[in-house]
Amino acid sequence: MIMQNWDDMRVFLAVARGESLTAAATALKVDPGTVSRRVARLEEGAGTALFARSPQGYSLTAAGARLVRHAEAAEQAMSAAREDVAGAADALSGQVRIGAPDGCANFVLPQVCAAIGATNPALDLQILALPRVVNLSKREADMAVTVSPPSSQRLSVQKICDYRLHLVAHRDYLAAHPAIHTRADLKGHRIVGYIPDMIFDAELDYLGDLGLQRVPLASNSVAVQFSWVRQGLGLGVVHDFALEAAEGLEQVLPGDVALTRTFYLVRHAEDRRLDRMNRLAAALVAGMRAEIRRAEART
Repeated sequence: MIMQNWDDMRVFLAVARGESLTAAATALKVDPGTVSRRVARLEEGAGTALFARSPQGYSLTAAGARLVRHAEAAEQAMSAAREDVAGAADALSGQVRIGAPDGCANFVLPQVCAAIGATNPALDLQILALPRVVNLSKREADMAVTVSPPSSQRLSVQKICDYRLHLVAHRDYLAAHPAIHTRADLKGHRIVGYIPDMIFDAELDYLGDLGLQRVPLASNSVAVQFSWVRQGLGLGVVHDFALEAAEGLEQVLPGDVALTRTFYLVRHAEDRRLDRMNRLAAALVAGMRAEIRRAEART
């Protein structure tokens, strides 16, 4: 199976990751017709179908799945070669996309990425905030922050740090509703939380441990939940590092309802050979640890 050149591999990988001509064309900044012609040429040269077409899009055939491994290895080799030829400069450059659950993406990563960008003006950082697990295999992001470590051997996992969460309400809400002295007193209060069937990680099922089955104000977005609590509309579990973002929030039953979770940095295992990505990962981990420690100290 012979690929004509590196551009052929780029097209092949873009279609494999985007699972459609349109998505690949958008990623490559070309028109879908060009991608279609290149795919047809690749398959003709390979002598076999690399993709199975359907109304749902393009999925890899067995031959295509085998080729992905070689194409990704070539992609890593090209990145390493560019770094080696250019030399390891002190400042980071290029574009890097970081995926994260939206609590981290809203309240931690903006400050950390801004600080990294200030010392690396040629570096473009993108934060992908998603209420689900970021798919690194499809290159949705270059690295991701997660709350559970994945098991794939093709991914590199590093613990960033632990973080704390507490049950919180605005002081106006607490003043207008019955006092809360025990967990039993929570019944009858308006609860804010995740949409139960859209919790994408068991580590985010905060309310289950409290025996609270009904969630009158629910969203798959941490930012929406935080907004409800901030407006005094109910009680919700909130990251300690987010509390400084709004005045008047108070912890409820802090001695009884206290949660600890962990952030992990997940990368492609092959990226550990790239000095640029290693240095960025080190800066990101150090920055997140410092920012979470600083914000939690204010609670």
